[in-house]
Amino acid sequence: MKQQNSSQKSRQLVQLALFSALILVMASVPFLGYVPLGFTRATILHLPVILGSILLGPKAGAVLGGLFGLTSLWSNTFQPVITSFVFSPFYSVGDVHGSWASLVICFVPRILTGIVPYYVFQAVRKLSKNPRSVLALGAAGFSGAMTNTLLVMHLIYLLFGQQYAALKATAGQGAYSVILSIIAINGIPEAVVAVILTILIGTPLLHYRKQG
Repeated sequence: MKQQNSSQKSRQLVQLALFSALILVMASVPFLGYVPLGFTRATILHLPVILGSILLGPKAGAVLGGLFGLTSLWSNTFQPVITSFVFSPFYSVGDVHGSWASLVICFVPRILTGIVPYYVFQAVRKLSKNPRSVLALGAAGFSGAMTNTLLVMHLIYLLFGQQYAALKATAGQGAYSVILSIIAINGIPEAVVAVILTILIGTPLLHYRKQG
């Protein structure tokens, strides 16, 4: 029994290392992990975090989410866009500076992105009574992507709302209108992509795990 538990832990550590390496590679390749859109960035880096959460559990998911946050901090410090101050305390634009609040935005939503999908997947799977439910995978993908988007954008609104809107807003557009427009333009497409890819990639991975 001890040998079996040790083997299982070793396999999980290897899988965690593989997901971590995937996050680092995606973050390093231009226009893959982070896609610059002028004033902000779109991302699909939540995908390996979501899949890792489903396959390895919420603790591993939180670790992967923390790594996602670390790549965001690095990117927004050394390859900044105009609004990078909301993710990095080491970047400023004009009189607007990043702060400790930047670290909250950078890490908390990403860590939760690695926790929420696991519980959503387990709950929907039990309701559907299907261990490899496509519905459960889709729900987990959607919940992970929206956890990231909604928490990031609402924390930006609460902690840096006026400064963020001043750099981004068009005439007559308030701070929360700016946040909602980005959720609609970036967040919804990211969630749709996450649903599709979580189902397409997660289905064979779950089958492989069961076979193993």
